[in-house]
Amino acid sequence: MSRVTTAMVLAAGLGTRMRPLTLTRPKPLIEVGGKTLLDHMLDRLADAGVETAVVNAHYLADQIEAHVARRSRPRILVSDERDLVLETGGAIVKAKAHLGDAPFFVANTDQIWTERGGSALAALAAAFDPRTMDVMMLLASRDECLGFPGAGDFFRDADGALTPRGDAPSAPWVYAGAYVMHPRLLEGLGAEPFSAWKFWTPAIHAGRFHGMVLDGFWMHVGDPAARDEAEARLAGLARVS
Repeated sequence: MSRVTTAMVLAAGLGTRMRPLTLTRPKPLIEVGGKTLLDHMLDRLADAGVETAVVNAHYLADQIEAHVARRSRPRILVSDERDLVLETGGAIVKAKAHLGDAPFFVANTDQIWTERGGSALAALAAAFDPRTMDVMMLLASRDECLGFPGAGDFFRDADGALTPRGDAPSAPWVYAGAYVMHPRLLEGLGAEPFSAWKFWTPAIHAGRFHGMVLDGFWMHVGDPAARDEAEARLAGLARVS
């Protein structure tokens, strides 16, 4: 059983699909249910035991910096990508010195979810076994999600190992925007723009890329319509409770 205390939060995107909402603010600061997308994720991480989170910033970076400066938990470090956005892989390499030598979370800021039980991220960390895994990814069912019209991302075997959908017409599981990874995957990589698939792929081929299914409902907040749908769902849940 693992406890993960550091996280990389990816918040540097341009948010083009979220326009016009992102013309004057970065996508992570869009609000859903009275809370920014960034705070939804940082709160989840804090509740899971994360003590330090590195948040990268590129588009309207001053707003990101000012916003996270008001938080007390987790402790926030900003990775400045104003000059060059490094994508989902290079951003992690740049922040490597702050993330340490132990497994850490990587999280996007364009999704929120509800949970039926305890913390999904704490369960993800507990399920990560560094002896047999390099990645443990949070997955959502295509049957329990909002804002994701795609055909699915992964197949999952009985042991939890994942295989990409590839050329298959569909797959049952969707990447839910958070995973635990071991920093050994970053060895030999430089802080230049590249996708996380660059280190996911060798882990998949080695059978060390696993996934855990979210016990809850996942919402991908990728555009204004999805934002409105997520807002309505959260409001409905609040009325029920």
